[in-house]
Amino acid sequence: MLVHIKKIIRDAEKRKYAVGAFNINNLEAMMAVLLAAKKQKSPVIIQTSEGALKYAGLEEIAAMVKAASYDMKIPVALHLDHGHDWETIKKCIKFGFSSIMIDASHLEYKENLKMTKKVVKYAHSKKVWVQAELGRLEGAEDWVKVGKGEGFFTDPDQAKEFVKLTGVDTFAPAIGNYHGVQKIIGKKPLRLDLKRLEKIDKLVKVPLVLHGASGFSDYQIKNAIKQGVRVINIDSDLRVSFTRAERKFFEENKNVFDPRKILAPGIQAMQKTVEKKMKMFGSRNKA
Repeated sequence: MLVHIKKIIRDAEKRKYAVGAFNINNLEAMMAVLLAAKKQKSPVIIQTSEGALKYAGLEEIAAMVKAASYDMKIPVALHLDHGHDWETIKKCIKFGFSSIMIDASHLEYKENLKMTKKVVKYAHSKKVWVQAELGRLEGAEDWVKVGKGEGFFTDPDQAKEFVKLTGVDTFAPAIGNYHGVQKIIGKKPLRLDLKRLEKIDKLVKVPLVLHGASGFSDYQIKNAIKQGVRVINIDSDLRVSFTRAERKFFEENKNVFDPRKILAPGIQAMQKTVEKKMKMFGSRNKA
């Protein structure tokens, strides 16, 4: 059933686990995420970027998620990931998103504050939660593109001030997390600054969100959860799972033309990835 994101996150806070926020772009990705959540009896956040909304349609994605989750006994929330267009944010709120992210991290600190406050004021008037980010993650995802050496980590003291002044409901720090698929197919191991995360968790009194979490080791993720992370975003892992499964299918089935048969391996591969994440995050059997 579709619920407000606060119900999901507050339970995660109470029982000290993390909920996966999985990006979808189409029916197949949504099916994979919901099938995994149903099998693992896990609460789940379905999120979509502005690029995905442009590709599939905002009203269409919202209606699809509402219809698919209607008879499900697990809690499902709908969230806008990396929103920066004011009109899109308002439209998402209108069509049932219970949480939106305003990503003004590319702006100077004072401008980030100003924009975030504006969004919080409007969203809270509609009983919608707001997530914001301070610091910049390297890599590319949707409209967000930060080159190597251009990212910077979140300052814990500044994070405390930012959250207090803006009134956001969840906060996404930059602690070495990374956007994009290159981190998954690359050879260099990635590491999170867990000490920085610990300081942020002590100073910031709202649930923390880990962006760019695909490709990190189980050890890193589990320790991030111990340090206060309650929502973990996953996108690149799903894309890689789907694409690899589809490439293998086409190599072995050159004469199959039924889209349902063609797309099935990709759905199954994404579902397995989501289930693995849910087990790692500790959300299994928490629905």
